[in-house]
Amino acid sequence: MPVKTLVVGQMQTNCYFFYDENFEEAVIIDPGDDPDFIKNKINDLELKPQAILGTHAHFDHLLGVNELSLDFKIPFYLHKDDNKILKRMTRTASFFIKTDVGPAPQVNKYLKEGQIIKVGSLSLKVIHTPGHTQGGVCFYCQKEKILFSGDLLFAHGGYGRTDLEGGNEEMLFKSIKKILKLAVNTIIYSGHGPKTTIKNEKKYYK
Repeated sequence: MPVKTLVVGQMQTNCYFFYDENFEEAVIIDPGDDPDFIKNKINDLELKPQAILGTHAHFDHLLGVNELSLDFKIPFYLHKDDNKILKRMTRTASFFIKTDVGPAPQVNKYLKEGQIIKVGSLSLKVIHTPGHTQGGVCFYCQKEKILFSGDLLFAHGGYGRTDLEGGNEEMLFKSIKKILKLAVNTIIYSGHGPKTTIKNEKKYYK
């Protein structure tokens, strides 16, 4: 399976490498912290990162972006509807984890619904899934039946909170229903906690 999971930072965020095993090309999804740890794993696997993808702009998913983007000379992708949250990232992080995290990263390319991101011979489709934040997205690989859901939904019927800036409960459940239309054998890699499947999660949303 072309996925490597790392748990990083105080918030125990799942950072993912999605990669083509033949071409060794990869994208880094949600590097929430611990950039040195992430870099070491990239080098251990001899991967060639092409981009950093953010599922949304909460600090616990993006604290490693600046260092990784600089070291690997790769662009950072995010949906434009999360710009307001991104601009406040430093202040928000200071409030939650009581430390100076430096400036918010600069977005190099904005993600759009239906956009295709090539990773070697594989590809990820961008699915706009607002609710946890306005600019939340999921990344879907149809060939491998893999979905990176960010904080939209979690295993065992869990889902993202909607009481933070940009959150909207009605939109969140609409986005979850959109995702649950994917193939039942799709593996869901969430922003926190264990992986699950569309089949396992459907029973919680009847």
